Amino acid sequence: MTKEIQIGNVKIGGGNPIVLIAGPCVIEPGDITLRHARQLKQITDDAGVPLIFKSSYDKANRSSIDSYRGPGLKKGLAVLKKIKEELDIPILSDVHCRLEVKEAAKVLDVIQIPAFLSRQTDLLTQAAKTKKTVNIKKGQFLAPWDMENIIKKIEKSGNKNILLTERGVSFGYNNLISDFRSILIMKKYGYPVIYDASHSVQLPGGLGAKSGGERSFIPKLALAAAAAGVDGIFIEVHQNPDKAPCDGPNMLHMKDLKELLIRVKRIERAVK
Repeated sequence: MTKEIQIGNVKIGGGNPIVLIAGPCVIEPGDITLRHARQLKQITDDAGVPLIFKSSYDKANRSSIDSYRGPGLKKGLAVLKKIKEELDIPILSDVHCRLEVKEAAKVLDVIQIPAFLSRQTDLLTQAAKTKKTVNIKKGQFLAPWDMENIIKKIEKSGNKNILLTERGVSFGYNNLISDFRSILIMKKYGYPVIYDASHSVQLPGGLGAKSGGERSFIPKLALAAAAAGVDGIFIEVHQNPDKAPCDGPNMLHMKDLKELLIRVKRIERAVK
C-alpha cells in the first residue's frame, strides 16, 4: 500500500479512494477556467470522487512559438487562487522554472514537474523545499525504475510529500504507448501513483506545429489504470475541446466525465 498524502481536504494513497486531477489544459481568458472548475466540482461531488483542480498558468513547452501559452505567472495564479477560495478545492499547476517556484507555492497545493523536466535537479530541489506536495510526471524517455533517483532528489531536499505520474512512453515518432506495469513498478517506491489518461493519448508534435491526440481512448485507458490499482487519475477536460486553445485533441469532453467516473468507481470497488 502506498503512503497517504494529505492535500488540502483530499487524501490520496494509503488505500483511500481514487482521486481525480482534472481541469482544462491551460487558463483561458475571462471566466472560462472558473466556469470549468465550478462544473467539475459539481460533477465530482455527484460522483463521490475527490477532486484536485488542474490548469496551467504557462505552457512553456509548446511545439510552436506561436502556440497559446496562458496568462503567465501573476495573472494565472490570481485565477487559481480565486478558484481555490471559492470552491474550497486543492490546486495543481505545472512549474517550468525554478525562479517561479516560491511565488507559485503561495497558491498551489501541488507543484507539478513537467515530464520533459523530470530530471532537472535544481527545479526538483527548489520545489521540494517549499514542503508542498510535488507531482513528478515521468518523462516519456524514462523507464519506471528511473523514478527512484528522482524520488531521492526530493527526499534528500527534506520533502516526502510526493506523487508519481505515468503518462506514456515514446513509441516511434509522434506516438506514445502506455505500459501498465509502470504503475505497479512505481508503487513499489511507496508513494501514490497517478495515471495521466489525457497525455497518454497525445501524439507529440503529430500535427506539425502542434501536438495531436486521440481522446476516444481516454476512457478505456482510465479504466485500465483503475484496474491496475492506481491512486489517482489525471484527465484534462474541456466543455468544447475542439475549440480549446491548447491540447484539445487529448482532452475529454466535460459531458463524458461523470459516466466515466461512475465506471472507474465500479472497477475500483471490484479490485478492492
